[in-house]
Amino acid sequence: MSETKKILRALAGETQAVPPIWMMRQAGRYLPEYRATRAEAGDFLSLCYNSELAAEVTLQPIRRYGFDAAILFADILLIPQALGADLWFVTGEGPRLSTVTTQGDFDVLKPADAIHDTLSPIYDTLRILTGALPSDTTLIGFAGAPWTVATYMIAGRGTPDQGPAHALREENKALFEALLDRITEATIDYLSMQIEAGAEVVKIFDSWAGSLRGDDFDKYAIEPCRRITAALKQRHPSTPVIGFPREAGEKYVGFARATGVDCVALDNSVDPAWAAAHVQTDGSVQGNLASSHMVTGGQALIDDTRAIVRAFSGGPHIFNLGHGITPDADPENVQLMIDTVREGSAD
Repeated sequence: MSETKKILRALAGETQAVPPIWMMRQAGRYLPEYRATRAEAGDFLSLCYNSELAAEVTLQPIRRYGFDAAILFADILLIPQALGADLWFVTGEGPRLSTVTTQGDFDVLKPADAIHDTLSPIYDTLRILTGALPSDTTLIGFAGAPWTVATYMIAGRGTPDQGPAHALREENKALFEALLDRITEATIDYLSMQIEAGAEVVKIFDSWAGSLRGDDFDKYAIEPCRRITAALKQRHPSTPVIGFPREAGEKYVGFARATGVDCVALDNSVDPAWAAAHVQTDGSVQGNLASSHMVTGGQALIDDTRAIVRAFSGGPHIFNLGHGITPDADPENVQLMIDTVREGSAD
């Protein structure tokens, strides 16, 4: 039964003696079984769109570690591709996209409701997982936040400062906002379809939220997240939403109230004690161990894990990293983190 799932209990506001745990990018290159399955698929995008293999890599960390949640294996840039952008990955460098920097570029994008033919394999992956996961494991779907997705569509790649997106916002605000609006509409439909296919929770990743300042954060990080969350709550009232405005700093305060999300995920740049006093007061929080501990391990990993559990012990908390696990992580350190979180648990 869903009420026994620890993630859902935390998202409903329950404080638990042992917090539930999952890990961003838990299905990934640090696992030898993932690398083998990706090699079978041929390349990253082929893996994303092969429902059977995408379900397999989603299940691998559940089998190995017994995390409390599985997160759909996909990518935030599938939305641009579904809207008509060209997308490819360069080995060792990351994603590349055709750019949207002019009105003509925007005009050839598909409408938001035309994404599902491209994305139907993603929904099939979720359907497979719904039947394959252990009964106590929560299934999480996700999408990128409109600002973060737009930065890639405008620059054609990841950039250190999201400069091209900031420049377009200043030079052609109408085009910039039209692009964000199109992504927002598509994201609502995409996440809604994920929920219909079996996702029990959805997460909105705003990886580059921290480069927005002042009113721009309110307009382009908070407002799109609020729109997406409100629309999803209208369609799927019982499905929780996690928001992750990475590197938001002081803007984490009040984010849940402003957007309506059920949980705020925290990066590791914020102190857990500060976040407990200023962010957890509004509801559930998720985070926020530094992913570097998964590489280095040792007593520092144990100490910081215990400190985070202790800091958030007075309210609802989902233990996670403050950023995705990196390919050079040691799988044994992941097990050490889990054991430390769960030590003394009677579960």
